[in-house]
Amino acid sequence: MKSAQLSAIGPAETTVHCIDVSDPGPPSADEVVVDVVACSINPADILSIEGNYASKPTPPCALGIEGAGIVAAVGAAVTHLNAGDKVMSLVRTNWTQRIRDKAQSFVLLPKEIDLAQAAMLKVNVATAHMMLTRYIELKRGDWVIQNAANSGVGVDLFRLARVDGIRTVNVVRRADLIGELKKMGADVVVVDGPDLATRVEHETGAAAIRLAIDAVAGPATGRLAQCLSEGGTVINYGLMSGEPIQIDAFQCVFRDIRVVGFWLAKVMRGMTFDEIQAMYGKLAARLVDGTIHVPVEASYPLERISEAMAHAKRESRGGKVQLRPND
Repeated sequence: MKSAQLSAIGPAETTVHCIDVSDPGPPSADEVVVDVVACSINPADILSIEGNYASKPTPPCALGIEGAGIVAAVGAAVTHLNAGDKVMSLVRTNWTQRIRDKAQSFVLLPKEIDLAQAAMLKVNVATAHMMLTRYIELKRGDWVIQNAANSGVGVDLFRLARVDGIRTVNVVRRADLIGELKKMGADVVVVDGPDLATRVEHETGAAAIRLAIDAVAGPATGRLAQCLSEGGTVINYGLMSGEPIQIDAFQCVFRDIRVVGFWLAKVMRGMTFDEIQAMYGKLAARLVDGTIHVPVEASYPLERISEAMAHAKRESRGGKVQLRPND
């Protein structure tokens, strides 16, 4: 059986290798065996492999945050899954042909779902959903502002918001992205800059904005804060600028703007399996109805893992890079 293994912390294209491992064998009573159909290469995978993430792997080890597949066998005590079911994996060892693990390590998916799309459900879509729903109670007609709006999370966020009648201001770095994002469903798209708050006020008719989503940090966090109404919340989930969050004391002290951090892995550790299954069941329906759809730029077999890693690190890609372990 083929599997990807990390040999050392370092450049992903030279430290991740396809190796032969033993088949996991039949499941125990509370386990299932899953044949992995598709798994995605995420920025968090690359950052972790290269030692630049909050959690660092200990080589040699298996890899892969996201994956989806088909149940091949179930243990005698498993009741919520059957052989042939489509599932999304919650484990972080998905770059392999076959996984054996506890049944509650897998989320049941709709039969009609595309597993390539399901392999991109766990991280970005859930991150967008939780940031929209966990911190501020939003209703139809409310506004949200986000930066890095052309990112995977950014696109998922404005598409999910649109379905619920929530309007979005989407901040990008380049003017050529404005038309593209509007075609995809973004309400307002503006280029970041020192006068961001003035332009956002003009574009929204001075609407109250209580929630900002920040993937950039640095001075960009402060510019989002300036766009919020008094008492608003900035959620930071990324550090694309490589700089610490910067927000002036006036925003915090006199306008009561608060900044909170979001890390999906930490939030999910506080959820029950039933809560996780319910959330992903709702989000899977958004894949099936076409609300969420992520382009795949290239798919690689495990034997070409080095090429896949190099491809995933390219800038300005037109879609996700995936692995297809059983192709």
